[in-house]
Amino acid sequence: MSRETPRIKRADKYPPPFKLKTFSANTIRRIAEELLLTRIVRENDDFTGTDWERAFAAAIGAEWKPSNVGLDDVVLGTCCWGAKSVKSTRPLTQSAVRLISGRNSLDYSFEVSNVRELPPEEVGTKVLDIWNERVSQVRAKYRHARTAVLVKGPGLLSGVVFEFETDLFDPTQYTWQWNSNKNLVGFDLSNSHKFTWQPHGSQFTVVETIPATRHGFTIRVPDELPKLSREALLSQIGYKPEWIEIKNS
Repeated sequence: MSRETPRIKRADKYPPPFKLKTFSANTIRRIAEELLLTRIVRENDDFTGTDWERAFAAAIGAEWKPSNVGLDDVVLGTCCWGAKSVKSTRPLTQSAVRLISGRNSLDYSFEVSNVRELPPEEVGTKVLDIWNERVSQVRAKYRHARTAVLVKGPGLLSGVVFEFETDLFDPTQYTWQWNSNKNLVGFDLSNSHKFTWQPHGSQFTVVETIPATRHGFTIRVPDELPKLSREALLSQIGYKPEWIEIKNS
């Protein structure tokens, strides 16, 4: 007797390393420690996107593999992450963030340079087509693709970490218009601002809602943090000048 419904391979045959949006307390603590160490060693709050990629990879036991695409900088098994960081004055209560998500050049991808002569809907669709092609290429390599976001507070003493699936955008679900700054902005069906695309430089920005399942943290430090000078650090590891051999050409 034949089946009434087709049998297919189960999608969970290649499960992700952990459930979406469920970082462990130890992972968040490891990330917070990286921020604290940065503050102590550098004596400032300069924590770059590359710093975040490295810290996130180390915190989840993954491999840091810098990518030109920016969607698979961190890899663990069949799952990859793009890592994004943003500054905020109130990370623990902020409801949304704007994530720089690449440079989508219509001139390079479609050989279209006269973007202002085209209907905004057509330009917006082409911008999303570029994004969707990047995502498709990454998803062809990995079973799961996610984005990990760090919202870092003043002085690196607070922050929020969250993640979401890195998905395609359906162009039919958005409307577009040019704003007063001569940038193209996209809105979802509820008329909420979702995208900004800058013709000059082709920067593509996506507005993401911070989910309720965010992981927030604060760092309480003494009034005076220890000052770890380069000399003190070198002394602590037993450094000797003989370690360095100068080679003159």
